[in-house]
Amino acid sequence: MGSRVPEVIETLVALAKADPGLDGVRVADGPEVTGDSDLEWLVVGFDGDPAGDFEAAQTVGGWSDLGTGREEEFQITVAAIVTRGDTDIVAARRRAYEIAARVEAWLRTSPSLGLRSLEAAVGGTRLVQAQTDQGAQARLLLSVAGRAFT
Repeated sequence: MGSRVPEVIETLVALAKADPGLDGVRVADGPEVTGDSDLEWLVVGFDGDPAGDFEAAQTVGGWSDLGTGREEEFQITVAAIVTRGDTDIVAARRRAYEIAARVEAWLRTSPSLGLRSLEAAVGGTRLVQAQTDQGAQARLLLSVAGRAFT
């Protein structure tokens, strides 16, 4: 099955790793198994919930015409996660939104992400907050939504 989702995920990860505005933020392509204690993450293709269902993306498709290809609508989960060593949920939440703003900036600057026959934007967000053993945690979940032709 042809899909543009893998290409979009790889592009988002590459943009994150190259963005100087994300210095000090751990960038991951999906869930990672690590013993590292990084406090700030940007995870493409995972909501950051180890007890969750690990869903990375959703697509809906249809034919653009009978001979040339398929139109695909996609939603990719991106999580900006901030954990603090204290109980300051306000600071954790603000920092999660700062990290997520970088993703939105890439998409505003180039809705195609530099890819042919594609357009994307942040389609929605969801904020999850908690006080954990490691301190306050804010997870801002972005839905990078768009459409492309395969």
